[in-house]
Amino acid sequence: MTLPLVRLLQLASPALPVGAYTYSQGLEWAVEQGTIKDEAGALQWIGDLLRFNLARFEAPWLVHFMAAWRGDDDHALHALEAEFVASRESAELRAETLQMGHSMKRLLDELPDFPPAPKTRLRDFPVASFPLAWSAAATAWEIPVADAVGAYLWSWAENQVMAAIKAVPLGQAAGQRLLAALGGEIPALAATAITLPLPDCSNFAPGFAIACARHETQYSRLFRS
Repeated sequence: MTLPLVRLLQLASPALPVGAYTYSQGLEWAVEQGTIKDEAGALQWIGDLLRFNLARFEAPWLVHFMAAWRGDDDHALHALEAEFVASRESAELRAETLQMGHSMKRLLDELPDFPPAPKTRLRDFPVASFPLAWSAAATAWEIPVADAVGAYLWSWAENQVMAAIKAVPLGQAAGQRLLAALGGEIPALAATAITLPLPDCSNFAPGFAIACARHETQYSRLFRS
């Protein structure tokens, strides 16, 4: 086993202390409204977001973030960061990526063996989105881009499945069936994300945006808003 693989497992682990488990990204509101009622509904909701939102926007953005880190292109990093934060459709989504980015940035700053150069460059961002900070770690640890994108998509899908297990609710076996189905799509989605030019990226998912906005004022909820 190589060290980059070990670091990749660390980055994709639910134990990464960034608070991802506290967010449902609108899934909890979809459950409340009856859009998601069972395992099949959870698979459709999470799968559609994985295909048409994460893999067509956030994952390609991650690729370009990594390229900018590798090329020491701080101008590109700032431009990509500004566009990504502006793309968050609700206050909840914006707060989520900035909170998780802050936690990731603080974690990297506290790791004694994390290279000093990316630490210094990250400090130039008073606030940082999660993919910006995550991509800094993946690049510094020399993780291949394809592996990084696949792990990033997997980590997101795993968190959504964990949210569905709690909110629907679903059993543990159902959660594993969901992950098996979603995981089977990730290699192809990651391969597409790597080659997708920025002008062709799109996160147009109005139902998702509405769900996230509605979750902000949902009366009773398990997940953070």
